[in-house]
Amino acid sequence: MPWVFVLIWSTGFVVARLGMPHAPPLSFLCVRYALSVLCFALWMMLARVAWPPRSQWRPLAISGMLMHAGYLGGVWSAVKAGMGAGTVALLVGLQPVLTAIWISITASAEHRVTPRQWLGLALGLGGLALVVWRKLGVGEVTPANLALAVGALLAITVGTLYQKRHVRVADVRAASAVQLAAALLVSAPFALLETEAMRWHPDLIAALAWSVLALTLGGSSLLYLLIQRGAATQVTSLLYLVPPCTAAMAWALFGEAFTPLMMMGMALTAIGVALVVRDGR
Repeated sequence: MPWVFVLIWSTGFVVARLGMPHAPPLSFLCVRYALSVLCFALWMMLARVAWPPRSQWRPLAISGMLMHAGYLGGVWSAVKAGMGAGTVALLVGLQPVLTAIWISITASAEHRVTPRQWLGLALGLGGLALVVWRKLGVGEVTPANLALAVGALLAITVGTLYQKRHVRVADVRAASAVQLAAALLVSAPFALLETEAMRWHPDLIAALAWSVLALTLGGSSLLYLLIQRGAATQVTSLLYLVPPCTAAMAWALFGEAFTPLMMMGMALTAIGVALVVRDGR
């Protein structure tokens, strides 16, 4: 399941490349959230799945606002505002380190990050830097897009920790429907402020279809299950593998450069993630 999640999640920037020229970021995401909620609701009705208890709606809504509206909205808006995808990937790639620092400060001794895991986190971050290094100069970093990227980093980090601590075990379809509905309510007012109109191009339709069916119904559901079942540091360390996989996909689909340095970075990242995941307690 973790490797399927990484492969699906890695297509996010590929989807952005297809859809962003034809739609403003928040409008695209709102349509994605709305269609995803409809799909989950239909799936629940056919499978006769019950909604989560009322006591869980608030924690689910908060985690959904952070992990969907905050993270995706920040990443897409930062790219739209001119920040290069490699720069965004490197900034958001700090999430496992932030998660590990928080756990080491707050967790009991038996659950703290081990020295071997710290080594794995460092290797993973170094490998990630090698993968996106050549793209760091693509796009200008401004106070506005830097704030959006850092906001996305904080949102996914806090959202992951909050969900792990406060969200109880529930059916992933019902939980995701509540999370996405909350993300839609938060994002819609900001989407109304966007002046650019959506242009219904075949690439936009394909990007929306993949975003709903693969990234949300597949990737987001798997992320929910992984957080529910695994240690937070182990789960977030998997996100180190996303930019290398995205680089490989961009090379295969769009002919973007994939240099020996990037391949070395991918291998280093894989070794780092293996150290973190296999040493979890």
